[in-house]
Amino acid sequence: MRRFMLTLAGAGLVLSSAQAQQTRESATLPSGARWQAERPANWNGTLLLWSRGYAMKAGEPEIAPANVRAELLAAGYALAGSDYGSGGWALEEAVPAQIGTVKAFAARYGRPRRVIGWGYSMGGLVTTALAERKGARVIDGGIAMCASIGGAVGMLNMGLDGAFAFRTLVAPDAGIELVNIAQDDRANGKRAAEAVAEAGKTAQGRARMALAGVLGGLPGWATRASPEPGADDVDAQAAELASSIVMGLFMPRNDQEKRAGGAFSWNSGIDYQAQMARSGRRALVEALYNKAGLDLDADLARLNATPRITARPAAVRYMSANYAPTARPRVPLLAVQAKGDGATSPSMQQTYADAAPAARFASLWLDQAGHCGFAAPQLLAALRHLEARLDSGRWPMPAAPFVPYRAPPMLRPCFRGTRCL
Repeated sequence: MRRFMLTLAGAGLVLSSAQAQQTRESATLPSGARWQAERPANWNGTLLLWSRGYAMKAGEPEIAPANVRAELLAAGYALAGSDYGSGGWALEEAVPAQIGTVKAFAARYGRPRRVIGWGYSMGGLVTTALAERKGARVIDGGIAMCASIGGAVGMLNMGLDGAFAFRTLVAPDAGIELVNIAQDDRANGKRAAEAVAEAGKTAQGRARMALAGVLGGLPGWATRASPEPGADDVDAQAAELASSIVMGLFMPRNDQEKRAGGAFSWNSGIDYQAQMARSGRRALVEALYNKAGLDLDADLARLNATPRITARPAAVRYMSANYAPTARPRVPLLAVQAKGDGATSPSMQQTYADAAPAARFASLWLDQAGHCGFAAPQLLAALRHLEARLDSGRWPMPAAPFVPYRAPPMLRPCFRGTRCL
């Protein structure tokens, strides 16, 4: 296993003069996307292709997380990435832009011995798309971190279920939009946040927000600064669920719906009694309902009786073609996530792991909360784990800092080529 050749002086990294002599490249692809790369003088032949997460605007090309960039360059890795040429949920542009970046790097520096794709959040879905891509191999392996690995169709269907329950039971008159977002996503989220704050003042509101969170796949731990609630601490879990409602259920839709040509999420035909049973967390919600003097079955029946939302078929086809994974990676793919991620539900990683072939996919968990924000040692450990698989042909046993964990199931799985729930 490759060792990182680092020299530390106190808390600072000291580079030799040879290590400091590295070359940087920045250029524009024919598509208009900008790419950037940095190659150290002691290049080990591996290129790390970074895919950034969701951003409203394209911004500057990113080549690695800031907290690990120096260590990777010192260890001999070349780094590259692009701005995708677009902001928003830009997978349609991101995949060809990243492919173009690898080709441009090879033309400038020579073909890498190995290309490893990696990325955060939406960038983890970009990495997954590269790993699943048919045709000529672009990457030799990938690391999808805190990733939207369930794909936008399944992820936003699950979010819609939670948002539908929240609006129906908690804030029917708050002016919150679920699909066909006419207002700005941020304005819609602001209205949802105000409704969350108001609902949190009563036991009834907290119980119903917990129901919405469970139906939406939110974890019972999401606050980075807070310890994980005990299994029997239903009030603490309710508070954690409520903390994720805005970012986890009312995700950006405006840009995606414009790309797709309309609403691509639906809840027609969904039985919320059955979804609650499938979640494995009915006991949690029922305990909160009992404390609030509410009838859970009555609220689930109310959801089932409420008029549903349908999707535009053409929009679903567009999103499925560009944003839905197959769970069939063609190169080794590693997924890494915090147990308590309230923005990209851990259930997505779990369901992908259950569907993908074990020889090509492995799932690692961190005993922490929050979306992304990984420490440098965690990133390096994930890279070593994938490199061990690429070197030996077998996945190694997980080591520190990773922990055993199994997340609840994704309630609205949607893989390309299969029937979406």
